[in-house]
This record gives sequence, structure tokens and C-alpha cells, in this order.
Amino acid sequence: MSFATLGLDPRILSAVTNQGYHTPTPIQQQTIPVILEGKDVLAGAQTGTGKTAAFTLPVLQLLSKNTSKVNNLQVRCLVLTPTRELAQQVADSVKAYGADLPLKYAVFYGGVSINPQYDQASRGLDILVATPGRLLDHLHQGTVSLSELQILVLDEADRMLDMGFIHDIKRIMARLPKERQTLFFSATFAKEIKELADTLLKSPVLIEVAKPNSTAEKIEQLAYRVDSQRKREMLSYLIGSRQWKQVLIFSRTKHGADRLARQLRLDGIEAGAIHGDKSQGARTKALDDFKNNRLSVLVATDIAARGLDIEELPIVVNYDLPQVAEDYVHRIGRTGRAGNSGLAISLVTPDDLVMLQAIEKLTKQVITQQVLPGYEHDPKMNHSSKKADAEEERVQKVASRNKQLAKEKAKLRSQLLGKK
Repeated sequence: MSFATLGLDPRILSAVTNQGYHTPTPIQQQTIPVILEGKDVLAGAQTGTGKTAAFTLPVLQLLSKNTSKVNNLQVRCLVLTPTRELAQQVADSVKAYGADLPLKYAVFYGGVSINPQYDQASRGLDILVATPGRLLDHLHQGTVSLSELQILVLDEADRMLDMGFIHDIKRIMARLPKERQTLFFSATFAKEIKELADTLLKSPVLIEVAKPNSTAEKIEQLAYRVDSQRKREMLSYLIGSRQWKQVLIFSRTKHGADRLARQLRLDGIEAGAIHGDKSQGARTKALDDFKNNRLSVLVATDIAARGLDIEELPIVVNYDLPQVAEDYVHRIGRTGRAGNSGLAISLVTPDDLVMLQAIEKLTKQVITQQVLPGYEHDPKMNHSSKKADAEEERVQKVASRNKQLAKEKAKLRSQLLGKK
């Protein structure tokens, strides 16, 4: 099957070809015709299966058929995403595939000035890609209206719920017209996801290209047993001895991500970190450096890594196992994309074995465990990593409190100076 058989506009087909794609992925083959028929969709697909194009292409097609003038402040299609990075990725797809179409689009997220967004919204938009928080800012200020919305897309809905956006989503839903087409995409189908879908969708077509919580077949999964005090040493050894050139590493905490990146740099490895406390500019630069091989290693937290679009990423490392087993599926889904093979490594301490079993139960796979020569378990070194995590959490809380106190002092000082 080719994209030409899906009934897409020649201008869209040309843009797809220019991006180097010729054959639609399974999620695209199943989803595009259904969306073009105007039906609601409940789609389950792993990260890296081509789901962004699965809704971007048909949405562009539907909007381009009717190019009537968009009223001021109005939006014809809203795409909601959980993170800034994913919002930008979707916007980039809209720009690439809609290059030859007379449609107006914008991407709104926090961490950047809201002023330029006012100007974009004032003239009306065919497509708005946004994160929930920043969209609510605009709705409360009356700078965006959704009363004439035709299409709603929720991308990575499971992650939005994980990040606590359920109330924001409900506030946004209250602003939408009842008559609309809704496209609901999620990597997993937990009970809460299905409950949310039931409130938003009308007689949806259910599309699943992978079993819930399954991992891609072409990802080799390994777990290296190691004492917590030697994890960083082992990681540096693996990267250096095996000459890994592009490695995405997951850390459980922001402080841990910064510390690990710093330690790797001391070991002579070009490493950077991204997490929620980094500015948007710093996150964008680190990601760009990683994509362009100026960094060999990118250390990330789960939230910061959500939506990262890195083609042909060969290796993912769980430096810390996630606190929720489902996050393991999301993490390793960063590799083994678009039919490529991938490697997912987990560094497992004695304290991690319960979580490893939970991951195996969820994915219905047995993860091969190995011990590297020279890194055998040392009973004398078996200090609980939970103590280290607790101390790290305490340090983070103190740092956060000090930061808040500094802000309050600066505000008070400014007020006092203003009275003089």
C-alpha cells in the first residue's frame, strides 16, 4: 500500500514524499481513511509508530477542502498535547505536511512569552497545537475561542492523565461545541483512559496496532545487575567500551539527571540533561545538540522526554527504573522506531527487582538479566539505594524551598524600595 491509495490531496502527497516517506505505517493505514470519513477515533499505538502523521495528514485534508475564512479568535482544529516538546513536534509535522496548503497554524505552550501568541490567535487559526495550561490561559483571557471548533485531537492522552491534566482537560471540554469530530490517541488503554474517552467520543472506531502495554518486537531488552554505588561507573564503562554514540538515559529525578550528566562529562563523555526546571531555550538547545551528535548522551526525566522525536535512536538506558511500570513501555518506545532495531538497557540494583518483576508482568516478557565481569554484587556495598533516593529528594526539597524564599525576599525588597 502507498499513501496515494489513501485518497490524500496531491499537495499533501508531495509533502509526504519530500519528507522521505512512501509507505504508510499500520496505524496510518487504518486511521487515515476513518478520519477522512468524519468519524470519531479511539486509537492505541506505541510511540514511534507514525501516529502523529496518522492524524495530521487527514486533518490537513479535511481542513483544506473547506478554506472558508476563519473568524477572529476562532480555531477550527485543536490538538492538545501533554508537553512543550510534543506540541512542537506536532506543529513541525503540520508545517511540513501542510507546506503547500493555505492554512494558518500556531503552537502555544508555556515557558515562552505569551504576547506573540495573542497576535497569532487574533486573526483566527485553522490549526492550534497547544498544551492544556497555556490554552487555559488564553481561554480565561478571551484571546482564543473554541465555540466554532470542528476537530479535536488529544495526543498521548494517557500521559496527560499521568501528569494530572484531567481537570484542565475537563475545563477545556466545557468550552467545545457538542458537534465536532474527536480523535483520541493513547499509547496505553488503562481504565481511566477509557472512562475519559467515553465522555468525549461518539460511536468511535477503535483502532489498535499493538496490544496495550506491549513493547516493540525489534527492541532488545537487557537488565544489568549492579550495586547502586557502581551504577554510574558501569554506565560510563558501557558507553565508552561499546562506543555508543547516541544514548537517551532516564533518571528518576531532576537533580539526579543534572548530577549524572555532570559526572559523565567528568568521565569525558559529552552529556546534557533536560527536565522541567530547565528553561525552554536550554531544553531546545540540549535536544538540538543531541540530534546533531554534538552530545553523545542526553539524560532526561520521564516528563521532559515525553514527545521527544528522535529518528533512529539506537539505545535507551534506564539508569533508574521508573516508579510506574507503564512508564517503562513509554521509555523504551523511544528506540526501535519505524521498523529499526533498538537496544533498551536497564541498570538494576537489588532494590529494583520488585519493579523489574512488575514490568515483566505488565509487558508479558522476561527481560534477560546479566552481570558484567568486574561488577559482581558486593554484599559489603549493599547499602539501600532507597536511602540515597530519600536523601536526594530531601536535597531537592531544600533547594526548592530556598529558591522560593529567595523569590519572596526579592519581591519584598522590591516592594520596600518602591515605597521609598
